[in-house]
Amino acid sequence: MFGNTRHAHKTDVYYKDMYYYFVWVRSARYHGQEPLTYASNEKLEVGTIVDVELQKASVIGFVSGQTTKPRFKTKEILSTYELPAIPSHLIRLARWILVYYPAPIGIISQQLLPAAFTQKQMTAKDKLNILPPKLDLLPELTPDQSAAIETMSVRDTFLLHGKTGSGKTRLYMELARINIDKGRSSIILTPEISLTSQLADNFTRIFGERVIIMHSKQTPAQRRKAWLDCLRAAEPVIVIGPRSALFAPIQKLGLVVLDEEHEAAYKQEQSPQYHSGRVASYLTNMIKATLIFGSATPLVTDYYLAKEKEKPIIRLDKLAQQNSKAKTEIVVVDHKDHGLFSSSNYLSQPLIESIGQALSRNEQILLYLNRRGTARMVMCEKCGWQATCPNCDVPLTYHGDLHQLRCHSCDFSAPVPSSCPECHYASVVFKTAGTKAIVDDVKKHFAHASVSRFDTDNLRNETFEQKYFDARDGKIDILVGTQMLAKGLDLPKLSTVGILLADTSLYLPDFTAQERTYQLINQVIGRIGRGHIAGRAVIQTYHPDHPILKYAVEDDYQTFYNQELESRKKYLFPPFCYMLKIKIRRATSKGAESTALRIKDELTSSGYRLKIEGPAPSFYEKQLGKYQWQLVVKANQRNELIRVIADLPANVQYDIDPIDLL
Repeated sequence: MFGNTRHAHKTDVYYKDMYYYFVWVRSARYHGQEPLTYASNEKLEVGTIVDVELQKASVIGFVSGQTTKPRFKTKEILSTYELPAIPSHLIRLARWILVYYPAPIGIISQQLLPAAFTQKQMTAKDKLNILPPKLDLLPELTPDQSAAIETMSVRDTFLLHGKTGSGKTRLYMELARINIDKGRSSIILTPEISLTSQLADNFTRIFGERVIIMHSKQTPAQRRKAWLDCLRAAEPVIVIGPRSALFAPIQKLGLVVLDEEHEAAYKQEQSPQYHSGRVASYLTNMIKATLIFGSATPLVTDYYLAKEKEKPIIRLDKLAQQNSKAKTEIVVVDHKDHGLFSSSNYLSQPLIESIGQALSRNEQILLYLNRRGTARMVMCEKCGWQATCPNCDVPLTYHGDLHQLRCHSCDFSAPVPSSCPECHYASVVFKTAGTKAIVDDVKKHFAHASVSRFDTDNLRNETFEQKYFDARDGKIDILVGTQMLAKGLDLPKLSTVGILLADTSLYLPDFTAQERTYQLINQVIGRIGRGHIAGRAVIQTYHPDHPILKYAVEDDYQTFYNQELESRKKYLFPPFCYMLKIKIRRATSKGAESTALRIKDELTSSGYRLKIEGPAPSFYEKQLGKYQWQLVVKANQRNELIRVIADLPANVQYDIDPIDLL
């Protein structure tokens, strides 16, 4: 144990009184949904952080309440930490998650507590150097922004529907300042770690060390320090990070913001499968704080619920930086017109010309393609053999820099065959380009340009958060990347955007396909025309007349929303129902199908008020050597789905409130 813990003493005849406490242990080995009971000869406060014994190992936990002496033998709390108690609102939030997103207590506790503390961190007396905000560095609020702040002066939930470049971040800063004046802290959430650097830089320039960054790519020591800084903070702070930052242990919380609230990254895929927006809604309602959902392309479900519940929808449709010369020109290129791709299979002639013109003006270019690697399809042009993963039965992706085939599901890798393994034909072809192939092609056309690729294949020192300042300052001429570059970036020197294939997500077999496509196209276009310099977007597509493309290009959210809502209602998808996705994984496809059929029969005869669709093979039918089938369960009442979860076999996976059905 470390120097800053208080050790409990073993019970003996000299102790008359023992106290008994419920403890939430932070350990994946504890699968129960009830807190464990431990004894102590000390009177402890609810929220006290403790070490306890679990399965002969010492684990960290927190006291959630006091109880009477149980009938069973009770272990003693090993030690307590000399730290402030976990805020009571987080303990109440954890209890709610336990019911709303059923999961073991040991897993939920991982959201609230770090794994451990070091002796150095426990004994450190360093305090944050809190200085007055540098408000003179903030630009003046526009009339629209001032009106929005006036509307948000009451504590409520607001949907901030602001077009890209309308100054949503400036509003977040103003609201954070107002809360600091009231002695309250703020949490500003961002969907991707890659966006944290930009947001943190903007806030730190104004608020200094009051800004605390929290995310999973920090070292364990950095994460623990950030957590302790929040817990020990005597002054209001501003926490910035992805969804996990929502559980920062700050005492007086006045504001929570979900920036780019439409992003799928706000839904946690692992247990507990919470959605940050729903958790934030419960949290802010419980403590009477302000909640902001901010986006240029709000989720259809959130927009609908805001209207139904009569929550304020604040529309910002003017640029924060007005510049009559900074207009955006949009060019749509038909990918079927091969004459436009005479110089490159990937870059159309209009796009190549736009890149060259931007480089001649020392401006920046962003090329978007939501495919990693060099080629997404490796096949024999004679017999049709295709390289697939033996574990997942999905196409292997070719990575030219490593000269290797990789599976993006299970990370299986294999060398590239020199000839077809089936017919031994000497020519194996690579089709359907990924981001690495685009980088190679761009370098052939623009050999003197500085080109950087940003996707989840980046090494640690190549990530966007590591190179953000180079990108912001224009030291990178051409950025090539996946959807992490489509969100929230404000690069002053960026003038040209190329969407290399606008149809990538349009025909996915999912109810969110059209919504995702609208969001991505609109968001990528929104990286330019933000009031800095004139912009040009070149959109390459096989379907130039598709209405979704038209709505996105024209920034016509309302028409898109009305059409999408009508479709959701017709086919019974959220927001007109609650959903549960049940996934069955077995060694054989037949075994997965028969188990799925049995579960469906049991649910059908259960008396629950449900609509059950399937079973059917999952979109990724084979993964990690197992075959996957799924059921989709719909209900008018969410509690019906909670009852279904309680009845499911232990070897079945589920996702409540799934963001897609893939």
